[in-house]
Amino acid sequence: MDKNSIYGLLIIGAILIGYTYLTKPSEEQLRAIDTRDSIARVDRLHNEEVEAARLEGLKTQYAEVKEDTVAMKETYGAFAGAVNQQEEFITLENELVKLTLNTKGGRIQNVQLKEFQTHDSLPLLLWAEKNSKFGLSFYAENKPMNTQDLFFEEAYGATSVDATNSEKGVSMRLMVGDDQYVEYKYTLAPDSYMVDFTVNLVGMQNVISRNSNFVTFNWQADIPSQEKGRKFENQYTGLYYKFFEDAVDYLSAGSDDEEELATKVKWIGFKQQFFSSVLIADEAFKGVKLKSVVMDENAPILKNFSAEISLPYEGSQMESHDMTFYFGPNKFQTLRDYGKDFGGKDIEMHKLVDLGWTVFGWINRYFVIPIFNFLEGFISNYGIIILILTIIIKLLLAPLTYKSYMSTAKMKVLKPQIDAINEKIPKDKAMERQQATMALYKKAGVNPMGGCLPMVVQFPFLIALFRFFPASFELRQQSFLWATDLSSYDSILELPWDIPWYGDHVSLFCLLMAGTNLVYTSMNGQMQSSNQMPGMKYMMYLMPVMFLGWFNNYAAGLSYYYFIATLFTVLQTIAIRKFMVDDDKVLAMLEANKKKPVKKSKFQARLEAAAKQKGKK
Repeated sequence: MDKNSIYGLLIIGAILIGYTYLTKPSEEQLRAIDTRDSIARVDRLHNEEVEAARLEGLKTQYAEVKEDTVAMKETYGAFAGAVNQQEEFITLENELVKLTLNTKGGRIQNVQLKEFQTHDSLPLLLWAEKNSKFGLSFYAENKPMNTQDLFFEEAYGATSVDATNSEKGVSMRLMVGDDQYVEYKYTLAPDSYMVDFTVNLVGMQNVISRNSNFVTFNWQADIPSQEKGRKFENQYTGLYYKFFEDAVDYLSAGSDDEEELATKVKWIGFKQQFFSSVLIADEAFKGVKLKSVVMDENAPILKNFSAEISLPYEGSQMESHDMTFYFGPNKFQTLRDYGKDFGGKDIEMHKLVDLGWTVFGWINRYFVIPIFNFLEGFISNYGIIILILTIIIKLLLAPLTYKSYMSTAKMKVLKPQIDAINEKIPKDKAMERQQATMALYKKAGVNPMGGCLPMVVQFPFLIALFRFFPASFELRQQSFLWATDLSSYDSILELPWDIPWYGDHVSLFCLLMAGTNLVYTSMNGQMQSSNQMPGMKYMMYLMPVMFLGWFNNYAAGLSYYYFIATLFTVLQTIAIRKFMVDDDKVLAMLEANKKKPVKKSKFQARLEAAAKQKGKK
């Protein structure tokens, strides 16, 4: 190595030593490096702990899943695969009805009637969704099962089915295995309120307990309020049922009630004031338990209805139970048409509309409804229809009104003579007074009860229409004058508080009805004799006042009818009094009757003949 090389190496070494010295970290930098290294070591240890925890968590999770799977298998047996799935909704609809089906339970979640709305313009749903129940319960592998808790699947993957143009259906299946399932089939035709419902049990003979003779179909629903007057609506909401080839009956509408029916049942109806959900058996239901629970007046629903129906089970490879739902309005003719043609027999669904019993129902069915429906074809305003209907009824009853007035007129013209009898005979001889009065009536040819028969004949019409108007679907949400809904109360003033027996509003039609009744009562009072029972006069005036409390919450159409009917009667009475009946002529006729020999009734003649025959013996 030469001298220059040695110098070069020394210079390079000096440079390296100098660079090392000059770039040597300070004490602060050394402390920072130590800190950074410590943090790195902590992070590395933390990451190792997190990873270890993650791995341990996965082991625990897999163990829990395994335990849950075992637990579900123990709880649900063959149905364990139908638990813990995601709810999905499927719609089946035509132009009238929309059904929403839930994969959980395969059930009807709700039913919407597309033509109608609630009183506050919301979609009209027949069931409240929250507490509705719909499904089968049975024993499988010695475990109680309820399809309400299990998940179904739509057999063909449909999510929305439109039956507007042709009959369509949805098949919800609860799968157990290959060719083993519980199936609910819903079929809807165009322009129909009827939904065919079939329960199929396929390949379930080794799943459902062999000693089971039946499976139970559970149907339960909360009935929401749809109309304006809750109290009035609640009176017309009830659980109805029809015995097989027998009468229609119902549970109490005013209190909780339940019934276990041993005889066969054709249909079960969850009836609201103007709409119904009716489950109809293809043949008949055997073994039915029904229950109705009335809710508190502040609850969002009116009642809870439930039905438990035993469906026969024989343990076959394939078993079917055919039923039909009616989801629609309580319109008399609509129900009659659907019920009349069901299987070639009349199943009397129209009896869901309460038109009154016996003679009252006959008057409504064969007289009032045909006239009402006829007028509907020409007039769209139901206030005018009620007016014309009232005039027709009053004209038909006019002869009876005239006869009743004539009887009252006879009593009126005899009033001075009756007053003379009362002055002549003291009060303490009431029997003698009565005998003298009756003798006067008999001699003058006056029947004191003559005015009662016409009133008795008219009375069924009053009661029949009392039942007709609140049940008349046609009046629902129909306005007239100040009344926004003739099927509910009209109100011209909302009160700041609720008055017991009266309510929290003022019905003008009710006021008009009470007013015309007061006028009519006053007119009748002027024609009454003075020997009427003490206090009766004041009782007659009390009745119109009581009408204010009775009818303030009733249908405006009913109060309007009674107002028009009473007003028409007042006008008839004025017309008869002014143009048809002369009191002087009536009195002259009665005086002439006094001169004639008194005719004996056939009954009296027979009594006298029997007495004479007995005297001869």
